Order: sequence, then structure tokens, then C-alpha cells
Amino acid sequence: MTADDGVSVHETYPSRVLTGPGARHRVPEEAERLGARRVLLISTNSAKTAADDLAARLAGRLAGRFGRPAAHTPVAVTDEAMRTVRDTRADAVVALGGGSAVGLAKALAARTGLPQLAVPTTYAGSEVTPVLGETENGVKTTRRDRSLVPGTVVYDPELTLTMPPGLTRTSALNALAHAVEALWAPDATAVSDALATEAAAGILDALPAVLARPAGLAGRTRLQEAAWLAGLCLAGTSMGLHHRLAHALGGTFGLPHAELHALLLPHVMAFTLPSAPKADARLRRVTGGADPAAVTARIARAHDGPTTLAALGVPRERLRDVAERVAARPHPAPRPVEADAVARLLEGAWLGS
Repeated sequence: MTADDGVSVHETYPSRVLTGPGARHRVPEEAERLGARRVLLISTNSAKTAADDLAARLAGRLAGRFGRPAAHTPVAVTDEAMRTVRDTRADAVVALGGGSAVGLAKALAARTGLPQLAVPTTYAGSEVTPVLGETENGVKTTRRDRSLVPGTVVYDPELTLTMPPGLTRTSALNALAHAVEALWAPDATAVSDALATEAAAGILDALPAVLARPAGLAGRTRLQEAAWLAGLCLAGTSMGLHHRLAHALGGTFGLPHAELHALLLPHVMAFTLPSAPKADARLRRVTGGADPAAVTARIARAHDGPTTLAALGVPRERLRDVAERVAARPHPAPRPVEADAVARLLEGAWLGS
């Protein structure tokens, strides 16, 4: 962060990270290292096969399973999972899946202090951040606390081999959003700039390769590592307009997280980069001089799914309300976040223009 006197402060968070094909098989050892004797395994439906395998490997250390995490971490779902924590007398939480599983594990840890071990299967990035977003009554609130960072993260690119192409694309663009927004964050540092630049380069280089050759493990390894770096960017810098819009829209309308981030990102980049020349210059080095917003838009619009807010079912008449809510919470940004300008941005994202 940057203090009023201009002094920059870079803070890192303690965590242990395992990477590489087959790394998921080390989870029982890592649970033992944490001193866990009664593990609650949280998993998403898309990761059921891997979760079944992990449950068998945990053997007597497995106390129970919870397989119903939901997008945007609804408080009602967390309350249900808390009952499972109490019933199983769990002393640690292992999350296997995308951001929904990781978010629920964080929510449980926030309420119990239980240690966490995260095994992400998408490029959500939240597994290395101190950030938790929770939704209640259609409102998503975010908090930041270093105790929310999972103590151990296991990145296994083999777990991404079954990701559908659409989720591969949108999840990677979600990770790209973490890196891009870090480049114009008011508390950016030399470290976050370096991480964000390498993350953006890795994502923009590896994503087309992975989409072209889904079984290629080398490309998936690089994409996963780039997403990890992007997550570290989100951990070390303040969230800006992009994430505020995604949280406001996602929490209000219950939208799919990755698709929402993917379609919003080009619009936010086009809105912000003319007022953020240093971020623009770094991204142009990554894109070989091409307009970063246009490059990102081409990737996002190739998604075989919703690419506009209209396609996601957002009522056009509600855009102004979202814009006013976001503008009412001012934050440092390269370009002033005024309701009229944000409403125009959302209108473009609704139309796809």
C-alpha cells in the first residue's frame, strides 16, 4: 500500500504452495503436517471424481464431506456447512474445486479459526488472497483479513484437464482481471507490477494454446502458474472498479462469477487505461503494442456462451442503480468513478458494444 507520505509498503502472506502434476496426491501428507485429524472436505459437483479420489486417500483422516458450495458464498449456505462442521467435529477444512469451494472454506475458517488447505481446479485466484466476499439478501460484501489466507495451496494442472473450454476461457480472464487491475491500483508496488506483468503475459500466451490443445499439460501448467501470480496481485493490492462492479452485479443478480468477470474486463480496461498510462504501457509490451482492451475483447467475445450483461439476464433498467451504488463508494482510481460514466460502461457491457 502507499501511505499519505508517498512511502510504499508491500505485504506478503504466509502460505505453503505445492505445484506440479500429481501434486494433489500430497494432500493427505499436507493435512498431517497441519496436525489435522478430522478433515471436512468441501468440493464442487464439477470436481466430484477428484473429490472421491481424495476422500479415499484421506481415509481415516476424513471426518465428513460437504458438496453444496454456491457462487458468491451465500451466508445461508455457510450456515448449513457450519452445522456439518459441528456434527463432524472437524479440525481442518480442505477445499477442492473452484472459487465457490474456496470461498466457503474461507467463510468457515472466519467463523471457526480452522486451518484451510485449498486445491483449486479453476483459475479463481482467491486461494492465495486474504479476501472473502459473502452474499446475503442480494448484497455482496467483501472483507480482507490475513487470517483468511489458506495455509496450504496445492496447484495440480492435471485437475484442469477436464475443465470445459468455456470455463477455461472465462476463468482465465477472471485471473487476468486480477493482474490488470493491480497495475493501476493506488497501492501498486514494484513487486505487484512485476507479478501482474508476468501474470498477464502468461495468461495471454498460454490461454490460446490451451484452448487449441486442451490435453497439452505444458500450456495448462503455465496458465495455472500465471493465474497463481494474478491471485497474488489481488492479495497485495486494492480492488478497484472492475471488482466492485462484478461484486455489485454478481451479488444482486446471482450471476456466474467467471463469465461476469470475462465480459466486464474489456469494458473496464477501455474505460480506465487511457487514464493509466503506466499500466497501459506494461500491457502493450505484453500484447506486442496492440490495444490491450481490444486484445482482451477478442478473447472474451469468442466465448461460446453469454458475452453481454443482457445475455446473462441483467435487467437493463437496473444498470443505473448499480452504477449509482458503485459510484457512491468512492475509491482511488486513475479515472473518476462517476455514476454517469459507469452507467455508460454498463450500457456498453449490456449491449456488447
